[in-house]
Amino acid sequence: MFSSRRRRFGLLAASAVAVAALVSSAAVSEAAPRSEVQHSLDALVKGPAFPGAIATVRDRTGKIQTYTAGPVPRASRVRIGSNTKTFTSVVALQLVGEGKIGLDQPVEKYLPGLVRGDGIDGRQITVRQLLQHTSGIPDYDEIFGTDYLPFQHTYWEPRQMVDEALRKKALFAPGTNWAYSNTNYILAGLIIQKVTGRPVGEEITRRVIEPIGLHDTYWPAVGDQRILGPHPKAYYKTTPDGRATDVTELDPSMGWAAGQMIATPADLNRFFSAVINGKLLKPAQLQEMLRTVPAPDLDVNGDGEYGLGIAKLPLSCGGFAWTHGGDIPGFETRNAVTTDGREAALAVTALPTTLDDAKRVAKTLDTALCS
Repeated sequence: MFSSRRRRFGLLAASAVAVAALVSSAAVSEAAPRSEVQHSLDALVKGPAFPGAIATVRDRTGKIQTYTAGPVPRASRVRIGSNTKTFTSVVALQLVGEGKIGLDQPVEKYLPGLVRGDGIDGRQITVRQLLQHTSGIPDYDEIFGTDYLPFQHTYWEPRQMVDEALRKKALFAPGTNWAYSNTNYILAGLIIQKVTGRPVGEEITRRVIEPIGLHDTYWPAVGDQRILGPHPKAYYKTTPDGRATDVTELDPSMGWAAGQMIATPADLNRFFSAVINGKLLKPAQLQEMLRTVPAPDLDVNGDGEYGLGIAKLPLSCGGFAWTHGGDIPGFETRNAVTTDGREAALAVTALPTTLDDAKRVAKTLDTALCS
């Protein structure tokens, strides 16, 4: 459910399976005029795929607008799924800068004896390979199969998810290929806890959320299945014409350091801009984060590039943006920022059930950055 788009829709085809007001010096419009972005959001909610949508956009002039379509409060918080990975990566890289973690040190150094399986050996896998999805460690999320609902209120310990993944054979030898795997970031979270002696959520809050003032972003407490503050209802279904189930409340532990967090699209914009503008990382660590490798399975077009918890997104208007995105039952978020100050984050209140619907969300993000 947090897997790369192509893989998730491969499963779909076989089984008929990116917001509160932004705290900024720029003015925020509370009654945004109709625009290409608004038209795109309106189009997304026509039909059964997405009950609601919300986007916060900053253009080249610094003007910020929030748009909504469907029954979505303008100040909505949403589950951000795999965008959590970028927060986890930032903390890991801060610890690299402090000399507490070595990017090219083996996982074994921090989690001795934990990472063992068929073709899987923590002595041969580096921290960098975890953060860049080049470890070859399988993804645990296949345990949810094609129907997540039986697991909606199930609590998962991180070690449970690692154990599930290690029952499978390695995808490839470390460093020889790329494959998106949530397990990599569960292990990264465990490493952060091991070297700091504190919970990963606490470290993310202390090191990232509080310093840059993300007032509508938080790490849910253990067992908290709610979304605190204004939020829309979220829905889940497995097929385009299937029954939509309310999954607004769910246990997010199955995402943990790979996908547990809650934020607004506006806060996602602020966070990603802070990352690429060097407000959270030293230059050396930022350079490592933004060094990408080919990641063809990352997006629907097959032209992805992935760094350390961040990806490159080609834009129809030329150039590229820095992005991640996240999928979790009830929400899909797509978000990206550019070095010239453009920002866009949108969320829809259901996961796509077709490749065409996923492409429509991706096109809306591109419109927000290019219009």
